[in-house]
Amino acid sequence: MCISHEYNMKIIAHVRTCYGEKFGVPRQAGLVAKAWGELVFEPDFRNTDALRGLDGFSHVWLVFVFHQAIRDAWKPTVRPPRLGGNDKVGVFASRSPFRPNPIGLSCVKLEQIDYSCEENPTLKLSGVDLVDDTPVLDIKPYIPYADCLSDAKHGFAQGAPRLSKITWADDAGAELTESTRQLIAETLACDPRPAYQQDDPEREYGCLIDGYNVRWLANERGIKILSCSLVRKT
Repeated sequence: MCISHEYNMKIIAHVRTCYGEKFGVPRQAGLVAKAWGELVFEPDFRNTDALRGLDGFSHVWLVFVFHQAIRDAWKPTVRPPRLGGNDKVGVFASRSPFRPNPIGLSCVKLEQIDYSCEENPTLKLSGVDLVDDTPVLDIKPYIPYADCLSDAKHGFAQGAPRLSKITWADDAGAELTESTRQLIAETLACDPRPAYQQDDPEREYGCLIDGYNVRWLANERGIKILSCSLVRKT
């Protein structure tokens, strides 16, 4: 007998990140090492006892909500960017955000547990693939012997994506810190463009990265960053 259930889950935290919008967010965690995040717990979950022992782990799993991809209905097939945006696979054979339940799983590096801030404690993260203010449902430690499977098959996702060559316009990014400059370059090297837009070399794109509106062009030779305008302080 099949019984249908619905469950209410609590948002335990939100993640502040360097990505101010979906466009530009890396497609997988760990692709952009400089991509920073700060996990801030909701007041009911700001309990240091809940983090006891977590500092012994280098990486954590975040179970999160695709809060900018919630739809009333779902479709059984999706078009993964890895397949050029043309071929369809089943939604359960993909990591698409458009799912029956908009839940994601991300493995990120735990840089520090900060007990000194006003919102104590917070988790300092890197290698994130999350848009700013992503809601988090749970945190679990990454355990290498169980989570790293050397004999796993990769399906259509064979290897990391090819990186694009990055160049800068003469007056682009002069005011940036070296860390922000590296973050922007690493992010755009992953080429966030949808597959159906990759045949228009004259089109100018924009991403919100680390508080900057980054404008850029892309063609077969790589990606050229045109300008970086400060939007807000981070």
